[in-house]
Amino acid sequence: MKSITLYLLLLITLSGFAQVGINTDNPHSSSILDVQSEAAGVLLPRVAQASRDTLTTGIANSLLLFDTDNNQFYYNAGDETTSNWLALLSSENKRDNHVLVKSESDLPAASGGVITLDSQTLYEINGTVTLSASIDLNGAYLVGRDTDEDVLNYSGSSSLFVGDASGSLRSVTLINAGTGNLFNLTAASSSERLIGQSVVVNGFNSVGSVSGYGLVFFNVFQFIGNADGITYTDINSLLLNNIGWQINNNGTYETFTGTFNFIQKSSGFSYVGASSTGIDVSSNPTLDKGVIKDVVFNGLGDFVKPYSGSNTYAGYNFDINWDVDCVGIPRESDNNASGNIYITRNSTTSNPSFNVSSAVPIDAQISAGQLFRFSNSTSNVTGTNNVLVYEGKEPRTFTVTGNLSYQSASTNSNGDATIHAFYINRFNSTGSFIEIPSGTEIYSEVGDHPDTRVRTVPLGGKVTLNPGDYIQIYAQYISTNGTTARNNIRIYSVSLTLE
Repeated sequence: MKSITLYLLLLITLSGFAQVGINTDNPHSSSILDVQSEAAGVLLPRVAQASRDTLTTGIANSLLLFDTDNNQFYYNAGDETTSNWLALLSSENKRDNHVLVKSESDLPAASGGVITLDSQTLYEINGTVTLSASIDLNGAYLVGRDTDEDVLNYSGSSSLFVGDASGSLRSVTLINAGTGNLFNLTAASSSERLIGQSVVVNGFNSVGSVSGYGLVFFNVFQFIGNADGITYTDINSLLLNNIGWQINNNGTYETFTGTFNFIQKSSGFSYVGASSTGIDVSSNPTLDKGVIKDVVFNGLGDFVKPYSGSNTYAGYNFDINWDVDCVGIPRESDNNASGNIYITRNSTTSNPSFNVSSAVPIDAQISAGQLFRFSNSTSNVTGTNNVLVYEGKEPRTFTVTGNLSYQSASTNSNGDATIHAFYINRFNSTGSFIEIPSGTEIYSEVGDHPDTRVRTVPLGGKVTLNPGDYIQIYAQYISTNGTTARNNIRIYSVSLTLE
């Protein structure tokens, strides 16, 4: 009896500390089972999904198997009463507010033809999902993993995206047969944001309208085969980066209307067909700052339908609030502001004459040449005075170039040799004199009577102008080598350029 008892105690002790080693005589002390091999692995049970789904009760928590249909390991996250099969790793680590969308039925049910997504939920498009109802993003995230593979195919005739809330689109292709629009979005307030990244838009009747958002940021968008473009209205900050418009789009690609704080459009291209327009700003949208950089405009259509009215310039597309530097359209910036004036050519008998015994502006029939962010009129100067007014937004230093041709027109036959000065005067926007910029003065001598030769003097130097400042050309008698100055001059030509 004692022997049997001792044997049982020994067996229990050995069982409590037993370890199993496969291909090893020394299993690790921390393991119950230690399998070692450098040429093979452990093969767990392999079952089809249908077989796995039949294992609903009596299944131990954490039981592990391999699903041959989904090519994933699954484990039971439930208990023996009710199993809960989850894919290993991916299912455990996914967001709680994550929905995998393989068909319209995976989305919330439509109400009144609109699917309202759950706010702050990530909807992952997997493959091609066809739907006829519109979507209210409602602060949700609609994403794919591969733009080419993950597609929303909208078969409706309204707008794919409607509503007034924030939302995000990423890595997805949006397709329509050509009867529906993409966007019909008007934000409830300027606190709403619309974000898009890596999106293809294909075949819509119109890309639609987006308005009222505090921020709209579209990055890496491709537009293909759409019958009309998009209208942006009353957006605080509009950021468009790497936007590509293919030539098979029609209508007006991008229209800006209303009021903006900031618009930036950078990189990308607009390949504009013969009957299409790239950008339309003809409604004169107001904004603090607009920037278009490194966008390539190509094709036979109208690249820009321009601003009109005040603060616009012949041959240019935008007003003074824009900086534009793109291939295919004129560069527009304070950095390339330039202005030119010249005298209207007169006959030899009607060229204007001036008495320059004191400093006077060269008043003549001055005409504007090419003006960009300059004008040749100001309320402080009337008549035909030679004026170049800087209308840019930022201070800038300009190079002055030009020339002036004149002749002594003194009626005094005893006039002595006389020195005349020609120079630039700078005034501020209120008409107050500021300075004669250094280096802009030039001197010319007329000999004793009867010296009536026509002389040409160069005009040059540097001048720094603030917005609203203007300059004029002045002439002045300086000195004579006798007692009678030759103070009357006749102007034949004037040309002045700031650039």
